[in-house]
Formats: sequence, structure tokens, C-alpha cells
Amino acid sequence: MSAADRLRAVRGVRHRYRTDRRTFERIVADVVRSLPEPFSERFSNVAIVVEEWPDQGAGAETLADDEDTDLLGLYQGVPYGERQAGYNLVVPDRITIYRGPILAASRTEAEAREEIRLTVLHEIGHYFGLGDDELP
Repeated sequence: MSAADRLRAVRGVRHRYRTDRRTFERIVADVVRSLPEPFSERFSNVAIVVEEWPDQGAGAETLADDEDTDLLGLYQGVPYGERQAGYNLVVPDRITIYRGPILAASRTEAEAREEIRLTVLHEIGHYFGLGDDELP
């Protein structure tokens, strides 16, 4: 099921799970630390940040603070497999995880943790050069 499908399933639900930013960021960090060794060894020069909502410039279809956005995360950079021999002294790639849309899609802590996990892994997949059709 795609992120958009998961979001559509919970839109309009009145009881949504909420967590503080620190806990949310800790969950994101836990997912990154749990990467299997073949991937964690190659995962470098990437800044992972948490923002509340995507802005229009991030490729979101709607404005920030609008709970109808389907954008849960965003990878910006040069995928690992496309880096050439001269790839050095460059600004880190960036993975942004959007807290607002993820929490808007979550009714329980377990759902929030799973959505965070799926989103982080999806964006890390882009880092490794996988397309949307190849990712969860």
C-alpha cells in the first residue's frame, strides 16, 4: 500500500496519535541505526532532518500545514550508485522526514512508528538509487 493510500485511509479520523518532536526524531534515528550492515556501511554524507510540513518548493502538491499533503519524506542529492570518482568535498545529501503528515496518518503509537519506519526506509532507498515503483 502506498503512502498516499495509507493517508487516504485515515483522513477524517478524529483521534490521531501525537508525539513530541524529540520522540519523533529518536524514532527516525532508531530506524537509521537498524539498517543492516551492508547498507549502513555505504550510508554516508547524508543529513537526516525532521520538519513539520513540506513547503511548496519541496515538491508538495499542497501548501505547508495542509493535512491533505501526500509528501511524507523527501530525498535530495546524488544517489549512491550515480556518484563519480570526483564525488568529494560536496554538501551532504539530505533526507527530510515530515512529521505533520506522518502523524496525521497515525491513530496509534504503533502506526506512527511503522509509518516513520516506512518513510525513512523509502527515502534511504532513493539514496541507494531505487525508484518509487521499487520502494514500499
